[in-house]
Amino acid sequence: MTPRPSTFSIVARDPEQDAVGVAVQSKFVSVGSVVPFVSADAGAIATQSFANVAYGPDGLDLLREGHSAEEVVAELTDADGEAPSRQVGVVGADGSIAAFTGDECFDVAGDIQGEHYTVQGNILENEATLEAMAEAFETTDGGLPERLLAALHAGNDAGGDKRGEQSAAMYIAKPEGGYDGGNDRWVDVRVDDHDHPIDELERVFKLYDITLLEREAPEETRSLSGETAESVLETLADLGFYDGTPSGEFDDEAVAALESFRGMNNFENHSLSVLEDAIARGWDDVDGAEAAKQDSSANGDGEAGEFDGEARLIEAIWQGLSRLDRK
Repeated sequence: MTPRPSTFSIVARDPEQDAVGVAVQSKFVSVGSVVPFVSADAGAIATQSFANVAYGPDGLDLLREGHSAEEVVAELTDADGEAPSRQVGVVGADGSIAAFTGDECFDVAGDIQGEHYTVQGNILENEATLEAMAEAFETTDGGLPERLLAALHAGNDAGGDKRGEQSAAMYIAKPEGGYDGGNDRWVDVRVDDHDHPIDELERVFKLYDITLLEREAPEETRSLSGETAESVLETLADLGFYDGTPSGEFDDEAVAALESFRGMNNFENHSLSVLEDAIARGWDDVDGAEAAKQDSSANGDGEAGEFDGEARLIEAIWQGLSRLDRK
């Protein structure tokens, strides 16, 4: 029997960024290679539950031709003799939204649509999974990546895939959003096999965000000083970037150490002053992120909630940059 990539997913659009995307989790290896199909000039599609992967390219072609999401779903499923076993969600770049859950999808299966999104899942622990995903997407602040990740976390916390967790992916397209503007692949991250794939997907996305995505320049920047500077220098010393004695003064030697850290991690997308500003603003926010991870771990839903060394620096940078709009 062909394995079913039974899963829960969200397909969504951000009209302000002109972006469309899919986020998905499943007890199925490499779900990112099967479920999401996205193109900035067409829309986004998730195909799952005994997935017909032809729904992806064929559906995007139909969207490009001017068909609405509803028309795409109808045409794909009407031509498919095994449609009762399929599930698909479609959001067009034009804003149209539609989904289909076949009568033969394994329970609990269903879909919910809202403004700019559709969520769908099968072999779910409960119907609350989809309801939680919809609510999280509607109420979470931030850009499309943050809202998609929030939907995955909420769905998983509410019940998720009845069989457990294994892989997750997030794929978002926007015009000229790819590396150096050469394509529309704005966000493309996936975790193929992991005990806590959504947590790992979020960690990988934050690295991706810092390294590859651009932010608007801050109106003013802060310098590191005092206890924060000393803590940062202790961390840089532990990582082998700083040879001095950590203190509350972030002097030229300290700046050179931060520059070495920036180069080693390919964070040149942000100037050194912006990076220092981000750490200064985000360092204390890491404690809140740790507390959230600890709460999740205590509920049996996540990993231990402690950042140390390089992970703490990266989290601080991401937290500090988050106040700036993405380009």
